[in-house]
Amino acid sequence: MPVFTYSALTESGSRISGELEAETAEAAANSLAGRGYIPLEVKRDGGSRPLAFWDNIQNLISPVGSREIILFTKQLRTMLIAGVPIINILETLEAQTENRQLRNIIIEIGSDIKEGSSLYDAFRKHPSVFSNLYCSMIRAGESSGALVDVVSRLIYITEHEAKVKSDIRAAMFYPAIVVCFLAVAFFVLLMYVIPKFVSIFQRAGIVLPMPTRVCLFMYKAISTSWPYLLVGIAVGGFLLLRYLKTEQGRLVRDSVLMRIPLIGELVVKGAMSRFASIFSILQHSGVPVLESLSILADALGNAVFARQIGSISEDVREGRGLSDALRNAKHFPPMVISMIAIGEESGNLEEMMAEIAVHYDAEVEYTTKRLSDSLGPFLTVALAIVVGFFALAIFLPMWDLTKMV
Repeated sequence: MPVFTYSALTESGSRISGELEAETAEAAANSLAGRGYIPLEVKRDGGSRPLAFWDNIQNLISPVGSREIILFTKQLRTMLIAGVPIINILETLEAQTENRQLRNIIIEIGSDIKEGSSLYDAFRKHPSVFSNLYCSMIRAGESSGALVDVVSRLIYITEHEAKVKSDIRAAMFYPAIVVCFLAVAFFVLLMYVIPKFVSIFQRAGIVLPMPTRVCLFMYKAISTSWPYLLVGIAVGGFLLLRYLKTEQGRLVRDSVLMRIPLIGELVVKGAMSRFASIFSILQHSGVPVLESLSILADALGNAVFARQIGSISEDVREGRGLSDALRNAKHFPPMVISMIAIGEESGNLEEMMAEIAVHYDAEVEYTTKRLSDSLGPFLTVALAIVVGFFALAIFLPMWDLTKMV
C-alpha cells in the first residue's frame, strides 16, 4: 500500500507532520480528517510501505528500550498534569516520537481509544513494549481516577527496574565473557588439537586412557553428526520456548529459578520489592485491597507468586486479614508478614509497604553484588576442570609414549 507524508493542524492549532498508508491521496486526507486533523499537505513519498517481514526486522534493529518507555511516560505525565485530552496527548507524542516502532504503537493506541477502548485495553494490546506491570498500573489509575499520580509513580518504578536490570547486566558481563571464551577454547581443543595428538598415539600403538577416549568420542560425534545436532538443538529450543510461554511452563521455570542458590534469593527479594512498592502505590491511589491483589498477580512477572496471590485473594475475600492470608503463602518472608500485620493494626499499611520496598531494594542490590562476587570462584573452578580434563587427555598418553621411547 502506498505511503503518504502529510502536514496538518490539530484541534488546538498546532502543526504536525508524519506519514500514513492509504490507497490514494484523497483517502489519506479523509483519514486525517477522521482523526480530527485539518490536512494542509498530503503527498506520496515515492515508495510503498515495507512488508511485515521488514517491519519485524526494523523492530529488531531498533527495538523500544527502557529509555524510550521512560521518556514516553514522562511526556505523558506532563501533558496529563496540563489537562490536555488524551487524544491530543497521543497525537503530540506520535509527532515527537523518533522510534518508528513506538510511533506506530502510539497511532494504534490512539485509534483504539477513538473507537471507545479504555486506555488499559489499548496499552494491553502491545505486550512486547508495555509490560504487565505497566498496563496494570494504567488500569489502577483509570479505576481510581488518579491517573496522574499513578503515572508519576510508574515513572519511578520503570526507572528503578531499568537501574536494577542495568546493574544485573553489568554484574553478569564479565562472567558471560569468560564463559564464551571457555566455550570457544573447549571447541578448538576438541576439534583441532586433540585429533592430531590422538593420531600420533594410535600410530604408536598406545592404549588411550579414559579422558582421551572421551574426547575422541565427542570429536567423532560432533564431526559426523553435526547437522543432526544443529537440527536437534534448533527444534529443542523452539519447543522449549513454546512450552515456557504456557502457564505451566512459566510456573516450572520460576519454580526452578527460585531453587537455585543466590539466583532464587534474588528472584524472591526482587518480587518482594515489586510487591511492596506497587501495593503501596495502589493503596495511596485508593484502590481496594482485592483489586490491588488482582493487579499484583499480573504485575509481579512470576508465575509462582501469581498463583499464591490468587490463593491470598480468596482468603481475603472470605474476610481474613491480609497478614493472616499471607501466613499460608510459602515464599513470603516472616518479616514482610509481620510488618504488614503492624501496618494493618496501625492503619498505616501504605507507609509500611513503602518501608518494605525500600528494605528489599537494598537487599536486591546487595544480593546482586554477592552473586557477581560468587561467580568468580565458580568460573575459576570450571576453567580448572576444563583445562585439567584436556591436559589429562593429552599428557597421560604422552607419558606412556615417553616411557615406550
